[in-house]
Amino acid sequence: MSKALQLHPDRLFPADPGTRSVARALYQSVKDLPIISPHGHTDPEWFASNAAFANASELFITPDHYVFRMFYSQGISMESLGVPTADGATVETDGRKIWRLFSENYHLLRATPSRMWLDSVFSEVFGMEQRLDASTADLYYDSINEKLATDAFKPRALFERFNIELLATTESPLDDLAHHQTILDSGWQGRVITTYRPDNVVDPDYEGFADNLAQFAELTGEDTSTWAGYLAAHRVRRAFFKDMGATATDHGHPSATTANLSTAECEALYERVRHGGASSEDAELFRGQMLTEMAGMSLDDNLVMQIHPGSFRNHNDRVFHRFGRDKGADIPSQTEYVRALKPLLDRYGNEPSLEIILFTLDETSYSRELAPLAGHYPVLRLGPPWWFHDSPEGMRRFRQQATETAGLYNTAGFNDDTRAFLSIPARHDVARRMDCTFLAELVADHRLEEDEAAELAMDLAYNLAKQAYRL
Repeated sequence: MSKALQLHPDRLFPADPGTRSVARALYQSVKDLPIISPHGHTDPEWFASNAAFANASELFITPDHYVFRMFYSQGISMESLGVPTADGATVETDGRKIWRLFSENYHLLRATPSRMWLDSVFSEVFGMEQRLDASTADLYYDSINEKLATDAFKPRALFERFNIELLATTESPLDDLAHHQTILDSGWQGRVITTYRPDNVVDPDYEGFADNLAQFAELTGEDTSTWAGYLAAHRVRRAFFKDMGATATDHGHPSATTANLSTAECEALYERVRHGGASSEDAELFRGQMLTEMAGMSLDDNLVMQIHPGSFRNHNDRVFHRFGRDKGADIPSQTEYVRALKPLLDRYGNEPSLEIILFTLDETSYSRELAPLAGHYPVLRLGPPWWFHDSPEGMRRFRQQATETAGLYNTAGFNDDTRAFLSIPARHDVARRMDCTFLAELVADHRLEEDEAAELAMDLAYNLAKQAYRL
């Protein structure tokens, strides 16, 4: 017999009754604030077409590597979960069959952030009252699909229901942003903006790099066979993205390495990498130089710069060749920041009008490197716990390690960094609960007064993200 699905109103709050009471009061003051989602990966086509989501499996399972990477680790094939292959080979397409497999193995997600987000969506968005398991699989599938077929569950209606004030997507310089143009032309009042993510024309190790440069030239009318023309092409596309609403750029490099080469050195390096087949040392140096170049362009065009280093992308060769990028096989790696960022900071670190938001997957760097850097350089802010650490525990560790040196006002609020649109309210709710818990503990320790905690709760939930991303 299935059991009730219940979300405890005091979940994630401290066990101590007095501290819990303070956390609860702080949370009540911020829980209904609009959502600012300034960095994410949802599909802008959802909001451009406003078409109904197809079915529960295509919404919750097939596109969500947080989910299927766990199942894959337990020997469940991605083909059986409907994950499309790179070459179009046959995979499971029966949504109900996929959902049943997911439901039978839902226990694998126990105690993970994904379980918490999914249960929240099932309960608060779809009104489910029983836990998901094999016995309730069909009940869930039919109920969710029935609701998805209604106007109330189309993307724009959910956007408004979730009280999203702003949602940023992420596109490459080669994207024509047609979906964003459709949104702008539609007259819909929902604010969905783009973000400039140039990895595929900045990273010499990116597949198809030379072809990407040729397409870059075609799009911009600039001669990308020269260093000067290549930089000019970036400026053209950045201006286009900004005209389409972008307020930020994003850079997902393997490391935080930066460089500050002379023009002649840059020209020689670009000549070595632009045809493909560059040495690993040249590729790393080029990526590092481009972070510094992007910082300079941000100083000129006022786009906030985000640096997301430290992920070993596509670690599983077999999965990468069969399914392509972003299939759950990206693994955190040790990341150094103090020496790596120094060339960029030597050039731009004291510019008051430049803003760079740093993220990490290497939590050991928070107290040792990132917090001291952000607590000194005017250009730096710390982004929230990212990806593998956007969990209650990761959020707690971040505040504990970063606050003593960087404070709270050198952080950038919360962003959900997700492809899973329906999980956005749940993710922000977790962040708000955890920040209110952190602040309540400071009040209980007599390190903050309650009125200060109340102001900070508002800042962490809403104001800092708007300020950091210049919204």
